[in-house]
Amino acid sequence: MQVRADRVSLEGHHGTLLPPTSLTVGEGDLAIVHGEPGVGVTAFGLALAGRLKPSTGTVTVDGSDAGLPALVAVVDAPEVSEPDDALPLRVVVGEELALAHRPAGKEDVARWLTEHDAAPYAGTRFENLAPALRTRLLTELAAARKGVRVLVLDTPDRHTSDVGSWAGLAREQAGRGLAVVVLTATTPASALPFTPARIGSAEQPEPQHCLPELPQPTEELPVSPGNVTDGVSE
Repeated sequence: MQVRADRVSLEGHHGTLLPPTSLTVGEGDLAIVHGEPGVGVTAFGLALAGRLKPSTGTVTVDGSDAGLPALVAVVDAPEVSEPDDALPLRVVVGEELALAHRPAGKEDVARWLTEHDAAPYAGTRFENLAPALRTRLLTELAAARKGVRVLVLDTPDRHTSDVGSWAGLAREQAGRGLAVVVLTATTPASALPFTPARIGSAEQPEPQHCLPELPQPTEELPVSPGNVTDGVSE
């Protein structure tokens, strides 16, 4: 599976939201996209997910634009998919499990929190969660949605300056075979773990491939009849 954004741009009522931007990611790939703080990076993420129709350019998966919203989950997008800060974590998890069409009763939520080492924070207001925990839980919930094969993490760097807290998580998800795009805005490009793609650019660096390489089969050497003793010593 390959998702390709080809010179995608978006125009708003008051000007350009997103200048023409291209990106290609496939299964097991991690791409970091860097842009200026503002609506542009989120607009690109929503276009990748098929939730905003580009003014110009196209977004396709394996050459077609069908089914994008079901394949792509946008994680924690400001004013779009970010949870209400005032809600306790258990309510947020319940809502996300229901969205994923998974059991979402009290016991189901408690079990999920325990499995993800977050049970002590069940009653904590979402805004008071540590940034690394917030991003990890929202990412795991999005990845659990049926049919999702692409994760777009929207500016996790707006919550923390600790790049490693979200970069390791993104690599882990890509290592499971998902295509992962991380949108960044407040972290300097020089502090990112590898060269990012840029908002407003059509020529982009290759994403980082995170799937472990399968071992290559070894060639069996031909056996010479003269070398076979069948275990009999002379």
